[in-house]
Amino acid sequence: MPLISRRHALGLFATAALLPRQALADVAPQRSEIRDSLAKRFTDIGTVGTFVGYKIEDYLVIASDATRSGEALLPASTFKIPNSLIALETGVVSDPDRDVFKWDGVTRAFPAWNKDHTLRSAIAASAVPVYQEIARRIGEVRMQQYVKDLDYGNKNIGGGIDRFWLNGDLRIDPIQQIDFLDRLRRGVLPVSQRSQQLTRDILPVEKLGDVIIRSKTGLIGVDDRTAAGGVRPSVGWLVGWAEKGSAQTVFALNLDIREPRHTAARMSLAQQLLGDIGAI
Repeated sequence: MPLISRRHALGLFATAALLPRQALADVAPQRSEIRDSLAKRFTDIGTVGTFVGYKIEDYLVIASDATRSGEALLPASTFKIPNSLIALETGVVSDPDRDVFKWDGVTRAFPAWNKDHTLRSAIAASAVPVYQEIARRIGEVRMQQYVKDLDYGNKNIGGGIDRFWLNGDLRIDPIQQIDFLDRLRRGVLPVSQRSQQLTRDILPVEKLGDVIIRSKTGLIGVDDRTAAGGVRPSVGWLVGWAEKGSAQTVFALNLDIREPRHTAARMSLAQQLLGDIGAI
């Protein structure tokens, strides 16, 4: 199926009343639909949220709603994906398994943060302090250029070089998450193939039978400063893609964290929703 332009894709989304603000940048789905039944998965666990899945082989985008699925939020720790990519591309990290970021000795609320980390272990532990140090080493000038070149969200890194994705000005909506992840999955981002391959390789993996899910979590409202104070996150992200044989589905979900169980429920919820749309 031929590639079509962003402008053409925008028309497809608008026609379907699905996410008219943004469309997939390079590969636009020929069909898109909203399935209200998917929203019930969120209400069943006592919260609200949104889910968008892009079934690659079918060129089909399926969303749980027409409103929240297009709302831009802080990326929180889902930004660790582009942050890793930029770190590798700039040489701030040369090897994701050998370069070590020493623990600064500050005891934080998450025990997994209180140790030395490589890039691979840091993304698995979602270690905010490590990625803040990475961002500082990249620097504002290079970070802004790469975020712009990657066409990531609203491309606004205001609010501090080590805070812009946590409580600063960067915003991204679910379709923009899928757009970025799909370009990473296909290896067509404007950086080296090596950096893209290594970033794909370090993404946390969940296996479910013959299904592999590569994904990253994010919690809006919790960072290195607020975590120690027992602050409850306000919104939880899970973004990534599922692989079942040759079939792949890129997805993004977020939900309001009303109870602690909602944080833990993101992966099981994603699996249910991916099952609902026939992706796994």
